[in-house]
Amino acid sequence: MSTTLDRKKATINRGERDVRLGTVISDKGDKTIRVRYDFMVKHDKYGKYYRRSTILAAHDEKNEARTDDVVEVVSCRRVSKSKCWRLLRVVEQRSADQVVAVQI
Repeated sequence: MSTTLDRKKATINRGERDVRLGTVISDKGDKTIRVRYDFMVKHDKYGKYYRRSTILAAHDEKNEARTDDVVEVVSCRRVSKSKCWRLLRVVEQRSADQVVAVQI
């Protein structure tokens, strides 16, 4: 009996999850999206900030995110070999017309 209560306390007090805002670069996989996350890093020696990015594989259960959408992903337990993030919400949906207009 006490172990179930301990588990409930542990799940309630899990702490904050990492949340990242990024752009979907690929939605070709089933229930998987690739999200590009851009961030700034300060150089240790010179103090100048420079831009870095990383690509996260995220789990999209309902296949609702499309390429070039701005999405919010949250860290979770490992779903597969490469996925340890899941889609939290689609912040902004960008259609193909908007993307072409920006590139011109």
